Amino acid sequence: MTIENTQTQMRKGILEYCILAIISRGEIYASDILGELRKAKLLVVEGTLYPLLTRLKNNGLLTYNWVESVSGPPRKYYRLSAEGAETLAQLDKTWIELVYAVESATLKNQNQN
Repeated sequence: MTIENTQTQMRKGILEYCILAIISRGEIYASDILGELRKAKLLVVEGTLYPLLTRLKNNGLLTYNWVESVSGPPRKYYRLSAEGAETLAQLDKTWIELVYAVESATLKNQNQN
């Protein structure tokens, strides 16, 4: 496995968490989610985001609202459902635990060198 494959897998593992966190800030359009991910240096294409949003919606974590647009077709704005907010809270705890575990493991490795 190349380093690029490992890096890609690491990013994929946290993508759903990051998307839920972004949507938790308030109702948001998919292209704005992509913009937030780009700002965070998580490069995601529409072909990855839309299926993920659909899966999150089908799992009951998101809802959406159609909003008319003055410059084209209606836009779908996403927001967290109650279940999505609960899931995000659990993922927040998991993230804290993972950060601690990774820092602990990597600090031990650094001290051994």
